[in-house]
Amino acid sequence: MSTKEVVSSSRHVARPLDQQARSRELFVIAVDPETSFPGDPFVARLRSEIGDTADRESLPAALDGLRDEAVRWSTAESRRFEELGSTATAPLGTESLVRRTALAAAPLALRSGAWLQWQSAPGNADDATTLRILTLYASDVGVGRPQDSRGSVYLALLRHLHLSEHAVPVARLVHDPRVADHHFCLPATLLAMSRRPAEFRPEIIGADLCLRTVGLLPALRLVRQAHPQLVEWSAIDPSAARDGETRTGLELCLDVIEHGFDDAELARVTDGFRWAFTVLRRWSTSLLAELEEALDPAYEMAELLRHRAREGAVYHRDFTVADRPLSSWLEEARTDPRGLLAELAASRLVKPGRSAQSPLVNGLVGERGPMFRVFSPADLVVIRRWIDSLPTGQPERVRPGPVHEGRTVSPELLASVTGGAGTGGPVAGDREPADVREAYHLLQQRTDTPAVRRFAVDYVRGWLARSRHNMATDPQRLPDVWGREGLRPWLVEQHDRQGRDFEESAGAPMPTREDLVDSTVQLAPLTLIDGAWLQGFTDYEHAASEQGYFLFETYWDELGNGVPRMNHPLIYREVLAEMDVQVPPTASREFAEWDGFRDGSFELPVYWLSIGRFPRTFLPEILGLNLAMELSGVGGTYRRARQALKSYGFSTKFVDIHNTIDNVATGHSAWAADAVDTYLASLPVSHGAQAITEVWDRVRTGFRSLNPPTGLLARRAFRRARKASRSLAAI
Repeated sequence: MSTKEVVSSSRHVARPLDQQARSRELFVIAVDPETSFPGDPFVARLRSEIGDTADRESLPAALDGLRDEAVRWSTAESRRFEELGSTATAPLGTESLVRRTALAAAPLALRSGAWLQWQSAPGNADDATTLRILTLYASDVGVGRPQDSRGSVYLALLRHLHLSEHAVPVARLVHDPRVADHHFCLPATLLAMSRRPAEFRPEIIGADLCLRTVGLLPALRLVRQAHPQLVEWSAIDPSAARDGETRTGLELCLDVIEHGFDDAELARVTDGFRWAFTVLRRWSTSLLAELEEALDPAYEMAELLRHRAREGAVYHRDFTVADRPLSSWLEEARTDPRGLLAELAASRLVKPGRSAQSPLVNGLVGERGPMFRVFSPADLVVIRRWIDSLPTGQPERVRPGPVHEGRTVSPELLASVTGGAGTGGPVAGDREPADVREAYHLLQQRTDTPAVRRFAVDYVRGWLARSRHNMATDPQRLPDVWGREGLRPWLVEQHDRQGRDFEESAGAPMPTREDLVDSTVQLAPLTLIDGAWLQGFTDYEHAASEQGYFLFETYWDELGNGVPRMNHPLIYREVLAEMDVQVPPTASREFAEWDGFRDGSFELPVYWLSIGRFPRTFLPEILGLNLAMELSGVGGTYRRARQALKSYGFSTKFVDIHNTIDNVATGHSAWAADAVDTYLASLPVSHGAQAITEVWDRVRTGFRSLNPPTGLLARRAFRRARKASRSLAAI
């Protein structure tokens, strides 16, 4: 389902009082891994709201004071939720509170840490602060382990509680009518903020510090109290250390702040903390009030009536309650169900205190009744609990308080996203890059404009068309058919071949020192963005998925696992320095315009930078490209490069690292093959063999795209495909 379809449908599935569903809409836009928030209106509006929303009167001004206050609040608020859980009548009352709380926290907890997902980009991949943030994020997503992000553990909790019907993929959560719109407000705003990392880094880290200082959400203490052994609660607590790690999430975040920001940026970190703390406190207060009201079974019954009133109002025009058509009562119940609830309690459909004898949940919903399957089993539990709570004898006309509603996303903020530039509308001065050098510079960052984004899509489609040209004649291509035995046997064969090629070329002359330096320099635009084709797999849903976790771990390795001395771009710069070559910073315009590079040295890097922005659209091609990249030097090219570098006294560290971590047994090449196999094996059998063939052809094209043909006809295919892509976008 496309983002537009999800957003459109979400407007119709929200709770009836949430007609605009603004927080839902922003959430579903912001979780899209290929989303874009270009233009100034969104940034200006969000920055204004951060300042206007934050409670500056009652909260401390300094960051340390805010942290102390957050700890005090969390302790006291947790106690309130635990006490509330203790007062509920077991088992139905307690489980009702548990279910409501788990669902209310789901939009935030299922994306715990996701606001850090775009902090690293090709242009800042060697920056020390970026690497610290990436270390923190890698812990959150459970790097190296599938389905082990903090959000994945929370999903396991929802599954244990039988509440996960709408939780996968997370965009479907907006379809769950049990999750009120205001529960999406904080996570939607944080995720939207994450899509403009350059503008909001200090505020994002401040908000992150707030959430880690608070630790496990106070509301979730109620759930943990009821189910202490259900999941690994420390994995859900963002302040805690993950299994096997020595530093906690809070310590890692504090390390980022201590070493990564100057005084002006620290003030913005404080603003982000204060804003998040303000919104979190209001949300928690709202939820606590809702749960207190929900202790009364009449509250949940009123809520159920409101949820189901719209479809029910179409029927029951001939059935009367208190001399009024039930359909009329249901129309009223869409906004205020209290009147209908009181009349139902006094009607012949209900036997107060005796749900087993009440027609409403007995004969009417039986397999021969007129309301068979109208109510779900969970609905029937709510109805029976309400009936059993009614006083026997002459029933009182119970009129519960109004169903609680909390804060939602402002219409101005949503309009700044959906009303213009945020959805690809015109941006002042927006234009496509004039050439590959300018494209290289503009694509270094995560944020783009509609024109730059169109350029990237067109460039990828053109490059893939070039890669498909005469593919059947390429001796280095992937097998024509993917077999169920997977790629590991083929991978070992390729490694053996590359080893033989190396041995056969042992007598070949070394390149001259000048040629070695020149080739090293011309590879710099490519190598200094090592891993750029995988940048889309930092997105939360991909980073922990069954096939994506291989790719995120590969990306994590390319950047040195957060350690600057192991960072591949930095290591490559050390080699250039040994060669007396000083190039400008990679993300700078000066780098792209440096006359020491030839224009052709930017063609493949721009493809990497472009395809990496679309991890969903071009997933099969990226899987193939990644396999080609990781296999390309192992056993042969890296060994030849090592000999050449060593012969002239240059460091061999860069090629040595790659020849080991890319190995075909347990390294990146093996992971790349496994990622392809996992993806193809996961295709539904119902799609048939043709679907696997089509996807496999796309993987093969991606594999060849690392070294596409260079002939005239191949380049003509590139130009034709780019032109066709532009024409398609213009329709």
